[in-house]
Amino acid sequence: MDKITQSPVDDQADEQPDEASPAAPGGRDGTNRRAALIATLIALPITLLVGVLALVQLAPDAPAPESTPSATAAAPQSTAPVEMAAPALAARPATLCRALLSQLPPTVRDRPQRPVTAGPEQNAAYGDPAITLACGGAEPALPPTSDVYSVNKVCWYADEEPDATVLTTVDRETAIQVRVPREYGAALQWVPPISDTIVASVPSGGDIPAGCHG
Repeated sequence: MDKITQSPVDDQADEQPDEASPAAPGGRDGTNRRAALIATLIALPITLLVGVLALVQLAPDAPAPESTPSATAAAPQSTAPVEMAAPALAARPATLCRALLSQLPPTVRDRPQRPVTAGPEQNAAYGDPAITLACGGAEPALPPTSDVYSVNKVCWYADEEPDATVLTTVDRETAIQVRVPREYGAALQWVPPISDTIVASVPSGGDIPAGCHG
């Protein structure tokens, strides 16, 4: 039988255990790391985008801007002189009327005073249509059962006309007449500031009706 003798080289080769050779740089592990990094970089913006969209959907709707009401221009008010008559007055009524007209307020409620065509020392006007005041006229002849109204210590008699209410004082040395157009509503609501001026400038007098209480 032939005997086979192994060479030392072969023995060493057979006796060496198998060892995994280290991966070269840029080998399989490096490729895996690069792939993971790329996947992370791609996934991050997508995650952020999804989060933003979710916040937008969950956020409450912004309130609609409130509509601003359009400013409505007030109806133009005439400032032209109001046509009024100016009959001659006796000395005493003329003095009292000048005192009254010099103290009248510049407005009655929200109606500014306007010029008049005649007798500014005895006539006045307010607003458009005009509320007019005439001082120095004669007191009206009152029927026995007529109503009189006390407003701020001045007694007024009301005469109803188709387009206005005419209020006349019945408790002063000289009469003062105020004409209030119908569109202004209740006429007596316009005379309180005028009554205050009358009390301060025109003394009471004449045949004061029994129903008039100062």
